[in-house]
Amino acid sequence: MRSFSSTPVPDIPGYDPDHPVRVNHTPRNIVIAVLVVAFVLAATLLGYHAMTKTDEAPKGSENNPVVIGVVGATNPEWVEFTKQAKAQGVYVQIKDFQDYTSENPALSTGSLDMNEFQHLLYLANYNVSNRDNLQPLGGTAIYPLGLYSARNDQGKPIYESLSQIPAGSTVAIPNDETNQARAIGVLRAAGLVTLKGDWTAFTIPQDIDTANSKVKVVPMKAEQIANTLTSDPTVAAGVINNDYVADAGIDPTTAIYHDDADSEESHPYINIFAVRAADIDNETYRKCVEIFQTKPVLDKLQENSQGTAVFADKFSTKQLQQYLQDIERQIRSEE
Repeated sequence: MRSFSSTPVPDIPGYDPDHPVRVNHTPRNIVIAVLVVAFVLAATLLGYHAMTKTDEAPKGSENNPVVIGVVGATNPEWVEFTKQAKAQGVYVQIKDFQDYTSENPALSTGSLDMNEFQHLLYLANYNVSNRDNLQPLGGTAIYPLGLYSARNDQGKPIYESLSQIPAGSTVAIPNDETNQARAIGVLRAAGLVTLKGDWTAFTIPQDIDTANSKVKVVPMKAEQIANTLTSDPTVAAGVINNDYVADAGIDPTTAIYHDDADSEESHPYINIFAVRAADIDNETYRKCVEIFQTKPVLDKLQENSQGTAVFADKFSTKQLQQYLQDIERQIRSEE
């Protein structure tokens, strides 16, 4: 049953109370649409303004920190560096990476402003392989590559000097391309091997003149060498990377020989801050390098390296760039 209202029915020709009047909402919809568009435009402009303000914040300010990619962001040198940088009015963000393959692409594409994890030889290989042009801005340290004696059952070195290593004995070296060449250079400088020609950062075992060398060289995985010195009696000594020395609990001061960090042969192994070529003159980035090279930071770096780091803070940007250029030229000539 339909209920009836007490409201009088209007006396309008054609009016039917059972059919509602169709109201024209077009004017209202236009007003709403205009308001929505105005709101969207306002939000967009506010967002753009906020983004512009961020972009306009000076690099190194709190709203626009210098982003630096490293491996080991919690290392004491980076904690100290961040503190020292802030004290000098430079804000930095230390971005941690778990491997060595991502930092250079991240720098190249702009996700990073700088990185510090590699030596010049690594950077040269990356640039040539990827047709990139990342550049060194400043040096940090060189980590000498040590030659360690085989260990007895008590874990003590069997040989305490180069002269004690028997002629014809076997010495293990890392088999990766970068450290293999460097290890051969260490053995050459130690007088244990003779090369057929000059040493380069790309020397391989086949370049060793075995007939005129005191020892035989056996390449193996870098992480296996320390264990081999205690488990394989046929190996008299081994060249071990710094990281694996610490992992194996070996005292780095027990190395019977290590390369000279000040020598020309060590230039490819200078660890550096890298930047994009367009940023080579960026004053804020240069300031970051200078802060890292101060005593409080370098003391923490030395502490973390167990006293093995040789600081490379005296090389100019132009020197480092020249070393990089020379290494890249060598790489291309080897292709």
